[in-house]
Amino acid sequence: MDGDLSKLEQKIEKMVAFCQALREENRELRGRVAGLEAEKQALSGKIDTACARLETLMEHLPEQ
Repeated sequence: MDGDLSKLEQKIEKMVAFCQALREENRELRGRVAGLEAEKQALSGKIDTACARLETLMEHLPEQ
């Protein structure tokens, strides 16, 4: 009986450790996602700025 309880306790400890590892990984991934979303936003702004500048330059080109 004690052996069965010991095995169950070990399995529960492993499960708790696994859940904690998953929580930590999830937290790290959420941080990475937030960082990538911010980077995407910044790059999108740069693209918009570049497009506007190109449109302005194209307006000043002489017509053929």
